[in-house]
Amino acid sequence: MLEGDDISRLLDILGNRNRRRIIQLLRQKPCFVTEISDRLMISPKAVIEHLQLMEREQILLSKNDRSRRKYYYLSRDFKVVIDLENIPAALLPEEIAVIDKKNEFFSLLAATNKLLESRDSILSDLEYIERDIDRKISDLKVTGKDILASETEFNLVLALSSCEMTLGDLEEFSGIDLTEVSGVLDGLAAKGIVKRTGEYYKVCDIYAE
Repeated sequence: MLEGDDISRLLDILGNRNRRRIIQLLRQKPCFVTEISDRLMISPKAVIEHLQLMEREQILLSKNDRSRRKYYYLSRDFKVVIDLENIPAALLPEEIAVIDKKNEFFSLLAATNKLLESRDSILSDLEYIERDIDRKISDLKVTGKDILASETEFNLVLALSSCEMTLGDLEEFSGIDLTEVSGVLDGLAAKGIVKRTGEYYKVCDIYAE
């Protein structure tokens, strides 16, 4: 493993694009100057300068063939790995406290935003439900106009459709005198629309003629 000045010289050498291209070519096979020049389209003079530099640093070696042509090849293959680590400086206690507060703030902000989104979604659903309820009530009024004699009867039936209620509950709900409420309920009971169980009134489960 290279260290110190050796690493610096190697990085300087590899910082040149053409030298990196020459190394990549020599990884495939040994080459002579003219071949490198032709393959990489670099002037022979520049190729020689690059080769001599890398040979001095023992990145390349050379040998002559029988025709005394000089071939260059890698002395050994190598790989450069650069590992950069971010090492934060030590933080002061007050800086850590500020960071913690900011983290808490952004965490609460994200939670609040989720709740706001949920509320908007619920309100949107409620608007749809309210519109649907209004349509159903309109349909009920049309359907019940030949069954129910008054608006009071309709309101009492609508109230009892959701839960059982006492006579006092219905008086408070409708704002009508207890005697009148009792009379209206008697009429609805006679029609088979509501029934009384003990103190409580409720809509009949099934209405049949």
